Amino acid sequence: MIEENAIVTAIHGEFAQVETQRQSSCGSCEAKSSCGTSALAKVFGNRRNLVEVLNPIGAVPGDRVVVGLDESALTRASLVFYILPLFSLLVSAIFGQWLAELLNFKSTEPLSIFCGLLGLLSGLYWLKGFARRNRRNSTFQAIILRHANRVQIVNGIH
Repeated sequence: MIEENAIVTAIHGEFAQVETQRQSSCGSCEAKSSCGTSALAKVFGNRRNLVEVLNPIGAVPGDRVVVGLDESALTRASLVFYILPLFSLLVSAIFGQWLAELLNFKSTEPLSIFCGLLGLLSGLYWLKGFARRNRRNSTFQAIILRHANRVQIVNGIH
């Protein structure tokens, strides 16, 4: 489970809107002075993000909480959101190339590029619908795990 600290900003039924702060792990890295990722982190800074998560613990606005997301859900969503647009671009560009050759065009590149861009746009449009359909799918849903900064005592041990 991937965990992140957050602050609850609003409640919407069984969901809570939380604010997280994007952080880079570059601060603890020995190569941060010569790393491109560290330079990008400095340029973009620590941006705040608003996320809607399940709220099974009944947190209220102002509470500091720990939000969790299953690693396998993140991996699956990443594969879909990165691979599908690239795949649709590639397949559409190959189709455009084939179609241009079939129609005996002098130059096949313009139709291949055009079809590739159409494929990319259609893949992105499909992803928008996929994200909308799965917005509240528990498989991809982050959840509030516990309140932050509270010590849980189990059988007398911290």
